[in-house]
Amino acid sequence: MSKGLIIVIAIIVIIALWLMSAYNRLVRLRNSAKEGFSTMDVYLKKRFDMIPNLVETVKGYASHESKTLESVIEARNSIANATNVSDQLEGENMLTNTLRSLFALSEAYPDLKANQNFIDLQQKIEATEQDIANSRKYYNGTVLALNNAIEMFPSNIAAKLFKFEQMSMFEVSNEGERENVKVQF
Repeated sequence: MSKGLIIVIAIIVIIALWLMSAYNRLVRLRNSAKEGFSTMDVYLKKRFDMIPNLVETVKGYASHESKTLESVIEARNSIANATNVSDQLEGENMLTNTLRSLFALSEAYPDLKANQNFIDLQQKIEATEQDIANSRKYYNGTVLALNNAIEMFPSNIAAKLFKFEQMSMFEVSNEGERENVKVQF
């Protein structure tokens, strides 16, 4: 064998090993992001399932606050009807915002604020919200790592070759959701 042929074979082997390594890294990152979304989805489902109980508890005390209750129900229904991840994430942002309004509403109703069912549901939802926040951070971190690998050289070559696509981050969808909830009576 000639020296030139050995060098060519060595270069091909190095490129093949690099491609395998880059592909495996991209797969690992994509699977981590999917796992992060799945974990977040479990907590979102848990919160989603608590909403009807919370609405029913509040209805008895604040029946004339139908607009707030309808907003919570509408947000919950938008999640149920979501056809893709982007719609689901947007619905979840809307639900988080309407829940803040609902909890703020309880300040105006001392009987509701003292109701043990309401207190229990509020504590469970607040704990679930913390779990959701933590899982959002994890999901966004894994998506960031994946998206960076897809965009950065030299792994972007393998990403294009194997058709890896960027994933969406979980973000607040509009500026209004970044503000504190205002409750007026």
